[in-house]
Amino acid sequence: MTTKDYEEALARLYVELVKWQEWVRAEGLKLVVVFEGRDAAGKGGAIKRITEPLNPRFARVVALPAPTERERTQWYFQRYVEHLPAAGEIVFFDRSWYNRAGVERVMGFCTDDEYQEFLRSCPEFERMLVRSGILLIKYWFSVSDAEQDRRFTARIDDPTKRWKLSPIDLASRARWLDYSKAKDEMFAHTDIKQAPWWVVRSDDKKRARLNVISHLLSQVAYGDLTPEPVTLPPRQTQSGYVRPPLADQTFIPEVF
Repeated sequence: MTTKDYEEALARLYVELVKWQEWVRAEGLKLVVVFEGRDAAGKGGAIKRITEPLNPRFARVVALPAPTERERTQWYFQRYVEHLPAAGEIVFFDRSWYNRAGVERVMGFCTDDEYQEFLRSCPEFERMLVRSGILLIKYWFSVSDAEQDRRFTARIDDPTKRWKLSPIDLASRARWLDYSKAKDEMFAHTDIKQAPWWVVRSDDKKRARLNVISHLLSQVAYGDLTPEPVTLPPRQTQSGYVRPPLADQTFIPEVF
């Protein structure tokens, strides 16, 4: 896909995303969108494109760091629950409670009992969310071995992207098969009809972004609530007020 075709399609979808969010707000819907997948699969880029035209007061991204010592003693889902949406809100989880079925399982950060309990309780947790009125949408970004290798190499070569490569990311590359097994078992337990997994082929980032936005829009039967055009009122006149001289203000250096 050419950049021109991609940008034209994205611009059209952005208009629909704004309509979509206005409908969510007006109807008081509650949306949770989960993004999971292998490292460098394109989750972050897709989330950025989706949220770019949205009103950040009603749409937010949740990307939690590693749990604190206190959080490790809590009910596993507890720190995610506090980020769930109220009416009219959309929450995008850039990784989620599925950390337990992925990185924690593969890297040995949880016990086998904790992992088995997650597989048992996660479907019930998600059914509970759906029964409470939350629309839960789960995306798995699927990237090939060769494309992940190319993206990792590109991050290494780009100083502005090296922060994306944590020791855990590098370890995930070495444990490709282990992550495949963990993903397959996770799907076997959590691909439920109330909240199914939707797989996004993400080797082509442009197509993946457009496809996931198009699918996301299809999950809500929304109408067009675009406000009518407005007329700007005339600006207030000076009425004898004299503003302080510009020399009294401190401006940043105009380097460019």
